[in-house]
Amino acid sequence: QVQLVESGGGLVQAGGSLRLSCAASGSIFSMDAMGWYRQAPGKQRELVAAITSGGSTNYADSVKGRFTISRGNAKNTVYLQMNSLKPEDTGVYYCNALYRPSPARYLEVWGQGTLVTVSS
Repeated sequence: QVQLVESGGGLVQAGGSLRLSCAASGSIFSMDAMGWYRQAPGKQRELVAAITSGGSTNYADSVKGRFTISRGNAKNTVYLQMNSLKPEDTGVYYCNALYRPSPARYLEVWGQGTLVTVSS
């Protein structure tokens, strides 16, 4: 059973910064991709940023130039550096991982979510 543990959420003023962390633990043969999604009140969950095992990244248009996703030295960790935060960035941020528990299997797992609140 693979688990994702997130940390780093909190309350920040507009224009400020936060750094989210996510660490995966459990039986992982290989980690294909990790990413961050967010869900604002009354809205659907949306992709914020993702990074593949090869280092390719993808960002939502709304965060390009402000957020940076990166992998840690430990392969199964991912960070989201969020700068120039705006009130519309407020939401619950979820870590997501696509991994292989064995060469022939492919699974997805979600973290429990961490709340980010940006005040104006």
